[in-house]
Amino acid sequence: MFAHLKDRLAVYAQLTRLDKPIGSLLLLWPTLWGVWLAADGGWPQVSMVVIFTLGTLLMRSAGCVINDYADRHFDAHVARTQHRPFARGVVSEKEALLLAAGLAGLAFLLVLPLNALTWVMSLPAVLLAGSYPFTKRFLALPQAYLGLAFSFGIPMAFAASQNTVPLLAWVLFAANTFWTIAYDTEYAMVDRADDLKIGIRTSAITFGRFDVLAIMLCHTLFLLLMGVVGAMAGLGAVYLAGLMAAGVLIMQQYRQIRPREPAACFAAFLANNRVGAVVCAGLVLDRGWALWGAAG
Repeated sequence: MFAHLKDRLAVYAQLTRLDKPIGSLLLLWPTLWGVWLAADGGWPQVSMVVIFTLGTLLMRSAGCVINDYADRHFDAHVARTQHRPFARGVVSEKEALLLAAGLAGLAFLLVLPLNALTWVMSLPAVLLAGSYPFTKRFLALPQAYLGLAFSFGIPMAFAASQNTVPLLAWVLFAANTFWTIAYDTEYAMVDRADDLKIGIRTSAITFGRFDVLAIMLCHTLFLLLMGVVGAMAGLGAVYLAGLMAAGVLIMQQYRQIRPREPAACFAAFLANNRVGAVVCAGLVLDRGWALWGAAG
């Protein structure tokens, strides 16, 4: 009995990508940007940080399950995904859907203590997360749709803290959408040959020989809009230093993706975790420095 339970938990961990936290981190960083920028007095309540962190992890896990369900007939034909649970035949469709529903339900329970506007904002967030995996069948740029899904924690954070969603939230939303298109196109470059064979649409295929240019343009727009965010929020030199560090990391990615070699493109994708981290560190430290200065 315990051996069977251990096996099922291992399958569920793979299905929800708990063994590969990079996606959770890329979703968590912009959510935390939103939580900090939305905070009254410049510093968020611990409860807000906990709610949005746990909610991010749960919704990303649910989204991964739905993604594998949507791709269940394709993953066995792609080298990178041929060992996933559906491709190996170790999980049923019903089992996966029940798991996704359970994770989404737990995420909704986290939202219940918050205000009504946050409840309303959670509905499109769930719709985007659940429908994204199916957009790869018909959208030329499904990475843009993913950008919307990965950005919805931002307006939710403002709704929860301020009971409104100001322009600042939507500028941050746009910045993160461009960043998501950039790093997920790097990810799509890894599978381009397999995706062409099975008929999956991705931005790497749509951009074609302009893929590297498009990625760097999206990264540039991300940095510019994050600069606008800093100006609107009254952030200072520490935040700017974080953005400059992010720019250096992004230029390193350019050198990685320029040859279009799959392993290097995947390494560039993974490197975006550091981009999100340094931006978050700059934001948090800038706010902390300002509060310390005001207290002094």
